[in-house]
Parts: sequence; structure tokens; C-alpha cells
Amino acid sequence: MRYLPADEQQRLLAACYERSRLTPEQLWMRYFGLGGGQSLLELDAYLNGLTTLPRVDRDMLAHAVNERLDELAGPSRAPYSHSFRDGKPLHGPLKALVDLLEGAHRAPPERLPAVVAEAGRALDLRIGIYLADYDQRTLVPLRAEAAAELDIETSVAGDVFRRAETVVTRDGPAPTLWTVLLDGVERLGVLEIVPTDDADLDDPMLREQCHWLATLLGHLVTITTQYGDGLDVRRRRQHRATPAELLWQSLPPLTGATDCVIVGASVQPAYDLRGVVFDYALSERRARLAMFDAGTRTDGAGYAVVNALAAYRAARRDGASLGEQYTAVGRELAGSEPVVTGVLAELDLRTGTLRWLTAGHHPAPLIVRDGRALAESEAGPAGATAGERPRAVEVRLRPGDVLALYSHGLTGTTDRAGTPFSRERVAGYLAEERLPPEAARLLTRAVADHGAGEPRSDAGVLVARWVPR
Repeated sequence: MRYLPADEQQRLLAACYERSRLTPEQLWMRYFGLGGGQSLLELDAYLNGLTTLPRVDRDMLAHAVNERLDELAGPSRAPYSHSFRDGKPLHGPLKALVDLLEGAHRAPPERLPAVVAEAGRALDLRIGIYLADYDQRTLVPLRAEAAAELDIETSVAGDVFRRAETVVTRDGPAPTLWTVLLDGVERLGVLEIVPTDDADLDDPMLREQCHWLATLLGHLVTITTQYGDGLDVRRRRQHRATPAELLWQSLPPLTGATDCVIVGASVQPAYDLRGVVFDYALSERRARLAMFDAGTRTDGAGYAVVNALAAYRAARRDGASLGEQYTAVGRELAGSEPVVTGVLAELDLRTGTLRWLTAGHHPAPLIVRDGRALAESEAGPAGATAGERPRAVEVRLRPGDVLALYSHGLTGTTDRAGTPFSRERVAGYLAEERLPPEAARLLTRAVADHGAGEPRSDAGVLVARWVPR
């Protein structure tokens, strides 16, 4: 149990006594009635800082003062010697937690940096927050005046973001701990943590406390973003077009995971997305995955894929089978323009059995095993096309297999010479040992760089790795 220093308790208690309007004799009578055994002279000497008292007598004296303050309806209360009876912790991890929770309650999003700074002081830390922009190329400080933006590919902070880890640097004015900022498993950015005392950044306990802080803060960032624009505005590097605004509001988080599967997704162009959406739903037994592609960047493409997404979710949440989900989406889109292609997949997390259906001429899922892509003949025949009865393809995955659902634009984007990015290059990126969200981010970035200009189609990818217990 952490105790309040005796001299600090004396100072605060004496200040509260001054507001109590009690004479020394009246205070001593109240204290004596609680069981106190010190004399009036000793109490007077303590209140004037001339002597000290045992902890039990200090707490009885504080209680006597607080009873009087309660009668006066509301002045500040005298502290007890330890936080259990005082109610609110005075320092350390619990105070940091309380400061975060109380500070974020009914606070607008832009106040979050100040709330975090207050929580950091309870741990003797100075904390800076960097959030990834929506293109996932830059880490943006929440306080614009506090620091410069950091490149995700070239900075230490960017390396921490890419690897979702913790690193200590000692080449600056002070040792600094960088740790990834997560909401659950989704990477939001990084924290820059600098001790304000002589704290050892290699101390496992301190690192654990920073991990708790980053986890709670990640939840607060996501929650506050939903009811204000303060954090969202900081993360935007450019104007987001109207179709992109609609699609981003419809997408799930870019990362999801259980103890059996990890899912990561990415779409480009992030600020001008028009015709590609993805979705997933994870449970104890299954991972359900989907990708819809309008194949065009017209104004109506966004509405078409959002309709497909809504029909898919409605059928899935009604308990429909894979084939019934396919039928529900087809019924919703019948006769509409532009034509939407898609792929629906379902992975049994106990057995590794993967089943999927493709609609239109959507690319079949890509499976990478032991560093190479399975040929389509190994994965099974093509799925259903428009107007045909759905025929699900079934494959048995092995632990560690990587599965990717992707849009036409991922493999079909061409460079200035007309060379498409290709399915083989996608497989090459997936064959490397990366977490699915990082593999997805790098893939869409590589496709955008390959296109080297105005995108002719959207690029989207949904990557999943099966890791059975």
C-alpha cells in the first residue's frame, strides 16, 4: 500500500483545518471523541508543523476535520495517510489510470493530449501521441506545435509502428521509449515516452505500465473519434472525397484478431476511394471474409459496393449460409449499375477448412504456403459467375498459411510501360514473414507506387493468417 508522506499530510491537513472554523479546543474534543489519545498541546504543535504524530492519530485528526468540513457543505477534505481511505490515489499507475478515465469523461477529442499529459505526470513521464494518417505513410503528432511529423518507413517511431513493438532510444537529449498505440489489435500510432525523473526505461515494470497506458489510450482515441472531429482532422493529410467518406464510414477496423486468426486490410487511394470495400467477422469457430469491387471509379460505384456490403452483413447476421449470403447480395444488386463483383469466404478455425464463392469475374483468393503461392488448380476450380448456381470451392489450410482476398485493381494496376502489378508480385509480398496488417499496408503502397499517377481503379486487399491454438 502506498502511504502519503507524513509532512505532505500535515501540510494539507493544516490547510483544511484553517477552513474548518474550529478552535483548537473544538478540534481536540472531536478528535478525543474518535478515540484519540494525544494532548491538546501536542495537536497544536502538530498543526503548526513543530512535531509529528503517529499515523493512526493523524488519520483520526483528519477524520475530525473532514466531519466538520462535511457540515460546511463542500470545502476540500483533509487527506488520510493512505489512498484506500482517501479514495483517490495520489501517485503511480492507479492515479494515471484514474486521471485518464476522469479526464476523458465528457471531454472533446482535442482535449485528449492534455488528459494524457496529466496521466503521465502521475508516472513521472512526459508522453507524446502520434497517430498514423489514413494513408499510413506518416505519423502525425496530436499537438501540432509539439513535434514534427515522422515518416513511417524511415523513422524509429515508424519502425515501432510497422513491427508493433517497443524500442528505447538514447541518442537524443533524453532516453526515450517508443511503443505502439493499439486499440485492441489495430495499430493507431505510437507513444513517445520520456521520464521526467531518473526512471529506468529498461525496467520491466515501467514498460508494463506504459503498455497498460497505451492500451487504454488506444480505446479512448477510437471512442472520442466517433463523437468529434478533433482527432480525425489531425490524421488527414489531404481532402477526402465524398465517396471515400461514405466508404470509410462503412469499413471495419483495418486489423482484427482472435487467438486463432489474424486479419489485416488496406485500401488505396485512401483519400479518394470509390469502388472497393472489404468486411470480416471473427468468432470462436469461424472467420468470415468478404471483398466487393465495382471495377470502376464512377460516382455510383461507392453506393453499389455499400449496398453489396449491407446485404452481405444483413444475411450473415441472420445466420445465412455462405450460399445464402451470395444469393442475398445478388438479389440486392440485381439490375443495378455498375456491376459489382466479389468474393465471400468462410474459414473454420478448428479444422482449417476454407470455403469461398466468387461472383462475376472477381479474382479467386490467393493462398501462400511455405513461401509460395498455391496454383489455382491446387486451390480448386473457379467459383460462381453471374447467373450460375453458386458452387463453393473448398480447401484445407495448414497452420501458418496466408490467405488474401483482393480487388482487380491490386494486380491489374499498370506502370507507365503498361506492366501490371500481377498476382505473382502479390504472392511475393505475402510470402515474407510479416503480420497481416503490415503485409496489407505494404502491398497497397507498392501498388500505388507502381501506378505512378492517377489511379484507374481502386486497390484493396484483405489478408488473413490461420494460427490454430
